[in-house]
Amino acid sequence: MHLKEKIFQSQSEADFEKLALEIYDYQSEHCPVYKEYLGHILTENREKPESIRDIPFLPISFFKTREVISKDQSSEIVFKSSGTGGQRSKHFVSNIDLYEKAFNSGYQELIGNPEEQVILALLPNYQEQGESSLIYMVDHLIKRTNSSMSGYFLSNHKELIETYNKAIARNKEVIIFGVSYALLDLASLKPNLSHARIIETGGMKGRRKELTKEELHNELKQGLNTEKISSEYGMTELLSQGYSLKNGVFETTSTMKILIREVNDPFHYVEDGKTGGINVIDLANLNSCSFIATQDLGRITPTGFQIMGRFDHSDIRGCNLLVQ
Repeated sequence: MHLKEKIFQSQSEADFEKLALEIYDYQSEHCPVYKEYLGHILTENREKPESIRDIPFLPISFFKTREVISKDQSSEIVFKSSGTGGQRSKHFVSNIDLYEKAFNSGYQELIGNPEEQVILALLPNYQEQGESSLIYMVDHLIKRTNSSMSGYFLSNHKELIETYNKAIARNKEVIIFGVSYALLDLASLKPNLSHARIIETGGMKGRRKELTKEELHNELKQGLNTEKISSEYGMTELLSQGYSLKNGVFETTSTMKILIREVNDPFHYVEDGKTGGINVIDLANLNSCSFIATQDLGRITPTGFQIMGRFDHSDIRGCNLLVQ
């Protein structure tokens, strides 16, 4: 069976690890950037990884300076980061079908069936810059709702509130995707959005002072009259997402796994509950690199993982990365 066909099968921990090691074997030979990186950090006689904790993770900064893609593939689409901190990361995606399967299965698993929802999007900066993987995903999900009420609202907050009220009156489940600063602008109007699931995705993009996750969610809960705020953990360099449904604890889908590395030693891992750098395994990144060392700080919890902030001196950009 081809690797692509294995990615979205229901997997146990053992199945995930076995497939991740197979993908490592493939990418260590077929992804030139990853192969070159491994050549610099590994000795010739280093043993082949026997577990996912033995796999070296590619620093995410390589997506800013290099074309991370398998040598036998060409890109169907190139996604770019928001670039708030300067240079934009680029993800050369050779098979858009992998991305669609990843976000559709993840959304269905953790958020719900878009065909039963109305999706309202408040993502002005992503629309303005273009080439956003988030916009591609939300576009697709909006189309799947097959509802004329679903759509983008840029800065038209009053129209969004009116549409929300109309959808609730028709007994529809309402999902609101919003970048943090736009949701705070919406919250200043004090609407009653108590029946919506609000998913914040992205920081302040230089528009407002950065807040901790807890501060942000408290302001949004008060201003939007809702008991909980959800979040999406995704980024240009990934094709899979994680979601927190409440309390800031993220869950991952079957194509994604989080490991927490030591801050000062990227080849060792911390105990669960301790804060460190987030490493992501994304099986859907089959034709780029599935093993990415991010600039995010986090920790493993009994039910998922939490985002604790970012490394010092790293650029502020991307989806849902808030500095403490």
